[in-house]
Amino acid sequence: MVRSARELHVALFAFLLNLPWEFLQVPLYAGMPVMPHWEAVQACIQAALGDVLITLMAYWSVAVWHRRHDWLRGYGAKECVGFVLVGVGITVAMEWHATLFSQRWEYAQLMPRVPWLGTGLSPLLQWLILPPLMLWMARRHRLGSEVVSKENN
Repeated sequence: MVRSARELHVALFAFLLNLPWEFLQVPLYAGMPVMPHWEAVQACIQAALGDVLITLMAYWSVAVWHRRHDWLRGYGAKECVGFVLVGVGITVAMEWHATLFSQRWEYAQLMPRVPWLGTGLSPLLQWLILPPLMLWMARRHRLGSEVVSKENN
């Protein structure tokens, strides 16, 4: 799944940022607030791991588009927007499929929905807010570890 340190940094921060988001949106999904505690925790961890997969797909998509696997080292607005758009596209498709076709989950009354998409606002905001922060943190962490590595040599 994770092919190099580049992806490891991105996956790490994707998980660390998405896990609390998943816990915070529990009231927005039908049945989640009344689910037994450990089942709800497992569902949130599973959702955060799914977010990591979406993140890696977005990362690799930008790498293919940019024709550079290590685009995180010097990314700009175009790469960030591309990363976010891929993630939003996958998220909207997955939410749409899970709520309309496979009925894997259902939105609670509290979940605001985006009218023209039918998707919940929370998962959409998740992919608009967290990815830029993810990229920034992963880049800083990666560059910091490179500096430490050079100092040790």
